Amino acid sequence: MNTSFAHWMADVQARTEAALDRALPAAGIAPERLHDAMRYAVLGGGKRVRPLLVHAAGLLSGATPEHLDRAACAVEMIHAYSLVHDDMPCMDNDVLRRGKPTVHVQYDDATALLVGDALQTQAFLHLAEAPVCDDPMRQIGMLRLLAQASGSRGMAGGQAIDLDSVGSQLSLAELEFMHIHKTGALIRAALLLGVQCGRALPETELDNLDHVGKVIGLLFQVVDDILDTEADTATLGKTAGKDAAHDKPTYVSLLGVVRARELAGELCQDALDRLARFGDSAHRLCELTRFIVQRQF
Repeated sequence: MNTSFAHWMADVQARTEAALDRALPAAGIAPERLHDAMRYAVLGGGKRVRPLLVHAAGLLSGATPEHLDRAACAVEMIHAYSLVHDDMPCMDNDVLRRGKPTVHVQYDDATALLVGDALQTQAFLHLAEAPVCDDPMRQIGMLRLLAQASGSRGMAGGQAIDLDSVGSQLSLAELEFMHIHKTGALIRAALLLGVQCGRALPETELDNLDHVGKVIGLLFQVVDDILDTEADTATLGKTAGKDAAHDKPTYVSLLGVVRARELAGELCQDALDRLARFGDSAHRLCELTRFIVQRQF
């Protein structure tokens, strides 16, 4: 409890990096090129926001760090697979991710496609092959949760809406619907997976945490849209201004920067108000929420 947020965050990021290194197939195992590319896509970069959310939520239910590591790895592998596919020429056609060439640039399109496929299945394998809580039925429910958050009613569905919306002017409700799926679904899943790794909580508390996940997911996207407008490529580690270049609807294009900043503040306060109901056990989630709204990269 006395550890600073910066030290706690660095510790979780280091734990996650080590756990991912163990969870991924070694580069020397056949097929070597695919495994090397999988490790390239996942290791050595990223803020690990979703693993941080897993670990912060796990404090609400007294989950062990080892169980949280496994859930965090599963979520991060799904996230990494989505980035690999999003960056491909058939999607966003980006050449830079986390400060280095994207997977299809570093390897080739076919390898990038297989990397995404393999990371997705590796995530479910990792979450299924060892206990992450004290109830096997709850663990099955966690697998279902991650699958739904990743699929057509979650992240993949949100990406489909995003692709269909290029060149369109969405309403605020339509934009929110898209990002609740594209960005928010996996962030909500991260919180719920983390809390499920510990003792069972009442349904009312799980519903409250689900609302927090929805709000944090939207908050993350609003801040991301602002940064895409204001930060440079070197700071972001990915191509700056690509949403405007691709004529994509964003919170900034719809609301303007000033109102987008106000909305981020409102979402942050909503999440903090909800988290206050959990008391001291939510202190890391509160700090992480403030970090997301204040981040500069």
